[in-house]
Amino acid sequence: MKLMEYEAKKLLENYGVPLPRRGLATSPQEAYEVACGLKPPYVVKAQVPVSGRGKAGGILFASSPDEVKELASELLSAKIGGFSVKALLVEERVQVRRELYFGITVSRADQTYVAIASQEGGVDVEDVAERAPEKVMYLRLDPWLGLQPHHARLLAKFMGYSGDALLALEGIFQSIYEAGMDYDAELIEVNPLAETVEGRFVALDARVMIDDNALFRHPELQAKYYEDLSPEERDAARHGMAYVDLDGDIGVICNGAGLTMATLDLISLFGGRPANFLDVGGGASSENVARALKIVLLRPKVRAALINILGGITRCDEVAKGILDALRSTGIRKPLVIRLVGTNEEEGRRLLAGAGIHAMKDMEEAVKRVVEIAEEVRRHGDHSQ
Repeated sequence: MKLMEYEAKKLLENYGVPLPRRGLATSPQEAYEVACGLKPPYVVKAQVPVSGRGKAGGILFASSPDEVKELASELLSAKIGGFSVKALLVEERVQVRRELYFGITVSRADQTYVAIASQEGGVDVEDVAERAPEKVMYLRLDPWLGLQPHHARLLAKFMGYSGDALLALEGIFQSIYEAGMDYDAELIEVNPLAETVEGRFVALDARVMIDDNALFRHPELQAKYYEDLSPEERDAARHGMAYVDLDGDIGVICNGAGLTMATLDLISLFGGRPANFLDVGGGASSENVARALKIVLLRPKVRAALINILGGITRCDEVAKGILDALRSTGIRKPLVIRLVGTNEEEGRRLLAGAGIHAMKDMEEAVKRVVEIAEEVRRHGDHSQ
């Protein structure tokens, strides 16, 4: 779950991380009123769940409340990174002497958290690491000990600070770490972390990504999580399935994220365009299979669908029952290709055969077939509904 900038900053503020004075606005008039309560000059920032807003025109500068109102009107009618702008953060503009980067993220290679500090901020830390690796420090954190004070001081010293400035950074780093651990963050970063001309440190931007699997520990975030999802994503998530909308026309239903990704790759390899990622998970019930198929078939852009099941703890007869239930309840007859292999495979095939549906065994053949069908429908028109 990715927090918007204003949400990430509110979280960090609760842990004592210094931030610019600011206010949230959802209309040009609100933006004007927020600006009237702040000191000029101002920064007006589009609140969308993507990075690179500055390059995309989502961060603008103003010198008066009237100009803030004008820019707010412009941004609230715009799209940034494919997202409509529905809210703005209006902040006092900080005079910056130097921009830094600090973040905590999960290192899969080390199987623990890692702290990342960069002497250069305001740009992607990956770019800095590639261009000037000597400016970036990675510190593996023992999961039992976490980020200790001496770790934080080491990182601050690497950034070039000593004395009171070093101690100030130590406190900020530990606060960011504490916030990340308390909220089960997969990533928490401040970029840039600015040193002002007065010698203070201020978090000018913040990103927080929370592990979806830990949301049960954060009921205050669950409602927002579901609000931010599309109807299809919401339906799937509520039943333990993973759905992501894509821009193609071939619906995809699989069990297991790896198999789903491999299926998407094969569809693309054979010239098709996946319409979605939908993983029903291991041990999917007939009800969830039926629900997944309804989600896919009811999408107008889907011309044909592929169900690719490799049954282990997932039973093929349960999958077959779900398929038949969905077809009966929706009445939709879009072309459907099924690959069914694994536990209770023969029973699953028997159930489908009784309804005149053939299940294939070879994954590549199934993918080729659905790509061919989608192309035929694309050429001759969709008359399935």
